[in-house]
Amino acid sequence: MDKTFSPTHAKGTVTIPGSKSQTIRALLIASLSGEQSTIINALDSHDTQSCMNLCTQIGAKITWDANHTCLFCDASHVQNVQEAITLDCGNSGTTLYLATGMLASLPRKFTFSGDEQLQKRPIGPLLDALETLGAKVERMNGIYPPFSIQGPLTGGACSIECPTSQYLSGLLLACSLAKGDCEITVPLLYEKPYVSLTLQWLDEQNIRYEISEDFQKARVYGNQHFKGFTTMVTGDFSSASFFFCMAAIGKTSISVRGLNQDDVQGDKKILEILEAMGCKVVWEGKQVTVTGPEVLKGGTFDLNAMPDTLPILSVTACFAEEDVSLVNVPQARIKETDRIAVMHEELEKIGAVIDEQVDGMTIRAGHPLTGGTVSGHDDHRVIMALAVASIAASGTINLLGVDAAAITFPTFFDLFDSITGDTI
Repeated sequence: MDKTFSPTHAKGTVTIPGSKSQTIRALLIASLSGEQSTIINALDSHDTQSCMNLCTQIGAKITWDANHTCLFCDASHVQNVQEAITLDCGNSGTTLYLATGMLASLPRKFTFSGDEQLQKRPIGPLLDALETLGAKVERMNGIYPPFSIQGPLTGGACSIECPTSQYLSGLLLACSLAKGDCEITVPLLYEKPYVSLTLQWLDEQNIRYEISEDFQKARVYGNQHFKGFTTMVTGDFSSASFFFCMAAIGKTSISVRGLNQDDVQGDKKILEILEAMGCKVVWEGKQVTVTGPEVLKGGTFDLNAMPDTLPILSVTACFAEEDVSLVNVPQARIKETDRIAVMHEELEKIGAVIDEQVDGMTIRAGHPLTGGTVSGHDDHRVIMALAVASIAASGTINLLGVDAAAITFPTFFDLFDSITGDTI
């Protein structure tokens, strides 16, 4: 489906749905616990549905409550199912990487696949590490899905470079279920806050491990297991970032509810970047209000810990009075799309001037967005970022293919419409 956006005023309050990263971790840990769990404020999106489908396939029973706000997971029969099975992860890279590690602990053969985009996302380093720790791996497409894996994990030592943090998160979760102790060396690691999120889950599960402050050395003790739990999923800062930036480029105030100021989610740091660009940020309990300035400043911003913000920050940068450089984020090229190349391509269609680098981009000042036709490339974050661009563009933006926003944020356009007003 295509959608046309006109320049518009935006102001108001939105409530952000639960974190995708938290929901998927909760579902997988619950499904491997062998017990019953309750997940409050779980996100219901295409990505989390892919994870739910996988968990159901391996034997978990997952149901929503009457208000569709709480998930119940009964994993009591997961260990009883022994036959080989093929698992479709859809478009969900988080499900693919984390589930691959965790299911490598089971003595069953699992074949992993996904949609066309997912089959272009490399997983070779994680498979190599799991193989070193005892898993049997069959590769059908080199370093990409599909592939098959079968446990158990016996333990040992491995080294893994992690251009995506999901490699290390998948490995830490896997090693928690290994028969013996595991030692992990990590000479390269991007997106460190997402590893902190995984460690938070290990702590809540009382998993015994040791890890260096820089996350380059870890030891996870063997013969452990997960247990059932009840948890509240916090709001998703990745989703909230689009509304923060709407305020920034619209010179307006937007409040976002349902967030935790102490959350370890990496994308929370977008608020620091917006403050550096001149925005005002005010917290009141679980609500944060961002107010955009009359003039947005430029600067150089390191996005290594928060690559998912590159699309929306590149849009925001188009309205700054100075050049903006988004740097040290090469992993943005191996997400659902090559987001550096895609945002360069689409923003230049509507007036931007951008210098593309291997690990980022520089958006040149003095070239605010006009109007025209752009493509979302079936990438949810690209779609939402380009929609936000319409707030302060000087002309109408026709966005081709908006459906994929539902991968992580099915209610995005409802919330977008709820706080936009008269056409400028």
